[in-house]
Amino acid sequence: MHGEGFFFQAFVYLSAAVIAVPIAKRLGLGSVLGYLIAGAGIGPFGLRLVGAEGQDVMHFAEFGVVMMLFLVGLELRPALLWRLRGPVLGMGGLQLATTALVLGGVGLALGLPWQSALAIGAILANSSTAIALQSLAERGQLRTEGGQRSFAVLLFQDLAVIPLLALLPLLATASPAPSARAEGWAASLAPLPRAAVLLGAVAAVVIGGRFLIRPAFRAIARTGLRELFTAASLLLVIAIALLMTKVGLSPALGTFLAGVVLAESEYRHELEGDIEPFKGLLLGLFFIAVGAAVDFSSLAARPLLTTGLVLALVLLKLGVLLALGRVFRMRLEQSLLLAVVLAQGGEFTFVLFSFAAQNGVVDPGHAKLLVATVALSMALTPLLLLLHERVLSPLLAAAPVSREADAIDEEGAVIIAGFGAFGSIVGRLLAANGVKATVLDVDPERVELLRRLGLKVFYGDASRLDLLHAAGAARARLLLLALDHPEKAPEVVAAAQKHFPQLTVLARASGRTDAHALLEAGVRHVYRDTLDTSLRAGVDALRLLGFRAYQAQRAAQAFRRHDERSVRELTHLRHDRAAYLDRARAAIRDLEETLRAELERRDERRDLGWDAESLREEFGQAER
Repeated sequence: MHGEGFFFQAFVYLSAAVIAVPIAKRLGLGSVLGYLIAGAGIGPFGLRLVGAEGQDVMHFAEFGVVMMLFLVGLELRPALLWRLRGPVLGMGGLQLATTALVLGGVGLALGLPWQSALAIGAILANSSTAIALQSLAERGQLRTEGGQRSFAVLLFQDLAVIPLLALLPLLATASPAPSARAEGWAASLAPLPRAAVLLGAVAAVVIGGRFLIRPAFRAIARTGLRELFTAASLLLVIAIALLMTKVGLSPALGTFLAGVVLAESEYRHELEGDIEPFKGLLLGLFFIAVGAAVDFSSLAARPLLTTGLVLALVLLKLGVLLALGRVFRMRLEQSLLLAVVLAQGGEFTFVLFSFAAQNGVVDPGHAKLLVATVALSMALTPLLLLLHERVLSPLLAAAPVSREADAIDEEGAVIIAGFGAFGSIVGRLLAANGVKATVLDVDPERVELLRRLGLKVFYGDASRLDLLHAAGAARARLLLLALDHPEKAPEVVAAAQKHFPQLTVLARASGRTDAHALLEAGVRHVYRDTLDTSLRAGVDALRLLGFRAYQAQRAAQAFRRHDERSVRELTHLRHDRAAYLDRARAAIRDLEETLRAELERRDERRDLGWDAESLREEFGQAER
């Protein structure tokens, strides 16, 4: 039974999101899969709380994709976009062409006319910008090599939608449906005037963004009304989307271009803050609408055909993308990330298949089946990402590399395992003070870079007993563990304690969980990544608030002593969650009381006698 009225529909969609997404996140499935499951649950093939109006919601929710590309454009300064031109045109163009030809070849093999096969291949070559970017952002992988390459390919795909819309009517194998009409009033113009209109629209966005929008935002900002700035931000995105639609261009392309133009604007961060909540909500609505659009009745009627189509689409795109990763010399792990993120069909395929069916390019029955295939492939993507994150990536990280370990021809008093940001600072400090260290690292690219910088680093895994022997562990005094993956440290600690008991182990920990594991393994000297930096920032914050330098330093020292004692005490309770939380709460209270008591007991004369830094600053101010 379908509900009546806007408020009931809003209640259904929001309730589905609020219930499903936290559960999916808690299970490690990610928010995108949570939204898709929510849509499938409330859709016509689930609880039937929404029906045919789901397509209207889909059109409305697609505006979330438009907003997302506007925000992406704000992050891309023109100089950075220019640097990406190679991956965009090279990898993006090659991916689209290769995938279209492969999928079109499959269509030909199945007996489709070459025009339909080529159109289907070109449409299915597109991937979901919304799912890919949202999933990469959630996992913090947008800045990785695979994330950057994925973005470049997606950007080219979005740009290619425009010429694809122009190409589809030329491939018609049947008369267009009576309802078919070209998008935008410019489509009825002759080619030359139409090109002029399209270029004029793009120029209007670029010139308006540079010379009109910034002064307008400056005037709005002077009013001091936050809600007016929010309204102006939404107006900007909607106006550009409307302009692009009217002239037959992609609204996503237009808003992306506007974002790039405004990337250097002083209002960039304000625009991001105002648009972000609407973008997130509409993207969630879009994913729910996709989940609700999955035609489970077609799947049930022809399960083998639908499943085969979904698997064929995903596997063929995976194969093409992996091959492209090898062509462009990407590391295997990053090639896999690229392939998994882009293996699905995209949101533009819904529009393109509808347009192709209306223009007689693709049979309407085939189009409906392929739309269901694309929707299912989109639902499959979060699961593929989960497989990559939980299984494939750890396997690749743990798998033995083909390169042999280096022959180690020197020994020192210290062995450093891992020479990243943490280990290299310690190593350079030791070297500057005449202490010789033998350095091991398992990242071949880092080893080569450090050698070019003149540093002596050996390629090898410190968990291998033979390499520790070769590095002189039997005669060394210290072993510093600064591994990029601290979870491997207890394994190295166990080997060192068993075979080289004279070694004192100093170990890096990324947080309390790693610290507990190391302390439990018997390591006495544990250093958490952010503790010292955080305390330095806290000392500076207290100083800027008027606390004297001695007082701020003393508070930081008291905090460090209390926190390190607390970590050691909590290590014994780490497997008893209730007792751990009780003791942690008590430790927080104890720390606050200790620091408060210290503040109340401070000896001001002693502070003034010690605090040379404050005296120098005050003297300097008096001189001025």
